[in-house]
Amino acid sequence: MKSVIEALWYGNISPYDTIMEDNRYYKKLLKLMGQNRDKLLENLTPEMQTVLEAYDDNINEINSIAELEAFRYGLRFGIRLMMETDGALDTPDT
Repeated sequence: MKSVIEALWYGNISPYDTIMEDNRYYKKLLKLMGQNRDKLLENLTPEMQTVLEAYDDNINEINSIAELEAFRYGLRFGIRLMMETDGALDTPDT
């Protein structure tokens, strides 16, 4: 069996998908967003449709960066917590 780190690296594990797959509220909002976007798109000129697509790309990029940074922070925090619990990370006041 591969290590968890290898599985993450090769994309075999997606923490985000695992977290969201059982979240009914998230799925409901995602569906609603799609319906609203479709309604909006029907009434836009081709030029404004291009602007909306660029906006969507920007939002997706921002969300990806935020998710990556949250993952990095969570991983670092978890490692520090494990090290401190194990005594590997001694603090000056102990």
